[in-house]
Amino acid sequence: MPNLCVADTMEKENFSDKNITDFPIDQKLEGNTDGIHKEDQGKTVEEMQSLNLSKVGINKLDDDNRQDSSSDNKDQNRLLESKAVGDNLDDDDKHVVQGNKINMDVDSDSKAQEEMNETAKEILDEEEPEPVFDGTEVPGMEANRSLSTRSLDRDPEEEGSVWPEKAVALKNFVKEKGAVAVTNVLRRISFKRDEVEHAPADEDKDSSDSAKRGEHTAMSPKTAERSAWNPLNYIKMSRDADAESKAEQGGDVIEESLLPIVTKGRIIVYTRLGCQDCREVRLFLRRKRLGYVDINIDVYPSRKLELEKFSGSCAVPKVLFNEVLIGGLSELKGLDDFGKLDEKIDFLISEAPSLEAPQPPLSGEDDVSSNGPVDELALIVRKMKATIVVKDRFYKMRRCTNCFLGSEAVDFLSEDQYLEREEAVEFGRKLASELFFRHVLDENLFEDGSHLYRFLDHDPAVSSQCHNIPRGIIELKPKPITEIASRLRFLSYAIFEAYALEDGRHVDYRSIHGSEEFARYLRIVQELQRVEVQDMPREEKLAFFINLYNMMAIHAILVWGHPTGQLERRKLFGEFKYVVGGCTYSLSSIQNGILRGNQRPPYNLLKPFGVKDKRSQVALPYAEPLIHFALVCGTRSGPALRCYSPGNIDKELMDAARDFLRAGGLIVDLSGKVAYASKILKWFSVDFGKNEVEVLKHVSNYLEPTESEALLEMLADDQLKVVYQPYDWGLNR
Repeated sequence: MPNLCVADTMEKENFSDKNITDFPIDQKLEGNTDGIHKEDQGKTVEEMQSLNLSKVGINKLDDDNRQDSSSDNKDQNRLLESKAVGDNLDDDDKHVVQGNKINMDVDSDSKAQEEMNETAKEILDEEEPEPVFDGTEVPGMEANRSLSTRSLDRDPEEEGSVWPEKAVALKNFVKEKGAVAVTNVLRRISFKRDEVEHAPADEDKDSSDSAKRGEHTAMSPKTAERSAWNPLNYIKMSRDADAESKAEQGGDVIEESLLPIVTKGRIIVYTRLGCQDCREVRLFLRRKRLGYVDINIDVYPSRKLELEKFSGSCAVPKVLFNEVLIGGLSELKGLDDFGKLDEKIDFLISEAPSLEAPQPPLSGEDDVSSNGPVDELALIVRKMKATIVVKDRFYKMRRCTNCFLGSEAVDFLSEDQYLEREEAVEFGRKLASELFFRHVLDENLFEDGSHLYRFLDHDPAVSSQCHNIPRGIIELKPKPITEIASRLRFLSYAIFEAYALEDGRHVDYRSIHGSEEFARYLRIVQELQRVEVQDMPREEKLAFFINLYNMMAIHAILVWGHPTGQLERRKLFGEFKYVVGGCTYSLSSIQNGILRGNQRPPYNLLKPFGVKDKRSQVALPYAEPLIHFALVCGTRSGPALRCYSPGNIDKELMDAARDFLRAGGLIVDLSGKVAYASKILKWFSVDFGKNEVEVLKHVSNYLEPTESEALLEMLADDQLKVVYQPYDWGLNR
């Protein structure tokens, strides 16, 4: 993944056997969806028709729930009539036949309801669902994102006053799941169906599945059609997902034994970048479940004097328990070997640090992010915001939020800067070129008159989705992108060394969240709001956006948590954004738009950037296939977390590809003539070659020489079978 980052099984949505007929709208919705599957479900066009029919059923459900209690009386009358038919069965043979038909229909309906979930579960067992690679901005969205949808969306409080609570929940849930259904239909249209993967260890599961298929075959055609698609099944999926998440939370409780020991004292570890003994000390303390504060003297150079005070030298690593010097790696291991380390730990548990003990890094310590000259234009813009009228307006039959008139801006600049009107227009263009504001539809840079403009931090997409502009536009003068990228690279390297294992596949998110290094990172990314990124060289652009993507994914996980399903992954990849150079970038747009040369994401029909999108000018001219072995989105099946530099970017990417493929990304079984490949090679195969053979030939360059030669020979003889490994979406902690 762009950060698609191999596990035994890929995440599946499961269905429980819990009955869902307690909803009062169950019968109505079921009646509205009876005709959905009267055609062959194997035809893609008819699947889309069924999807449309289900939407019609939901709309009808919307109308039914607005009726008054007279509908309940009608239902009671129908029940009385059915009882009357049962009482007169002996009077007329015709009535007997009709009564039997009614009973048969009731039985079939109940069986359909019971077997509905089995059928849906069968479908999931037969086909492993592909992930949702959404989050791609629709072309032209940058220009149209300002349009207000208030007139289209109803007030949730108003809906709640009319609808029953359960009906509202059902409607909203079906809307969300409908997006997943459309994605599945599109996937089938593009012939992207997953191969059914069977493991020998699942023989018992296969036998139970075959039994269920036998039961499904015995169902009547009408029951089979109705059970194949029903929006109510999504409720069970939601409940099972919640149950599964609770089960996972229960697993987290078991892992509490691995949490750090609670102590009153404090462990300080002095380290520096690239020190192997420092890595060994961190690993030793983690194995002992001892939390520590990492003070990297390369990141905090002012702490060198403190280190000399306590240890007599600047040699690292040095470990202190409160104000007591323990020593380096050899001293720690010596205490552990002689059984004296437990005494030190007991002292740490019971004794709080004294005032003489070293303190953790302070906020902003040795940080140049908040230093620099103030941008005088930013002060003018701040005054401009407080003076001119910013409100929602209509422009070309569209409603635009938080905007101002160009004429009002010219009036302000003329009065505030003592300029003629033409000079004020030129000054306004200068402000727009500095990315303080822009035209709501990108029609021009800045003009006098009735044109509408919007400040950068007033853009709805920026204010609601971008997480590097918490307090509006910063007032410091923008620094060169190369300087910001260099500090970002340096800080990322320090964070990865301190809070990730040496293999780069396990990250201590808990420690990152509370660290001063991460707080400094948040200050650095605020400087990206108005930088110039279009003229960056290829190597600089590659290293910068890869490092930004990896840190941005960590930031997203710390803010929103690790996604547990397709919809949550879609949100993380598509809605967590930074504003860089006046434009918004999500994880998906960085991976597929910038680093892949504006290529379609897997199972999507549209490119991330449209023709008129300014971000397309930042995209690389062609896709870089090796970036898939460098982008880490926090999953267990993804590559290792590393920091990349522009000077050696190509070599570092090749090293990352070798490490990933040789560590299980591509396993070649010479005896069985089978290649077990990571799903990354399937999802982004177009970046490696035109077909499967070309993809394997490409990645064979990064395998061991003997293994690569054997793979090429099997490809030449057309004797190789490719099996794609399940992707583990679990968190790489």
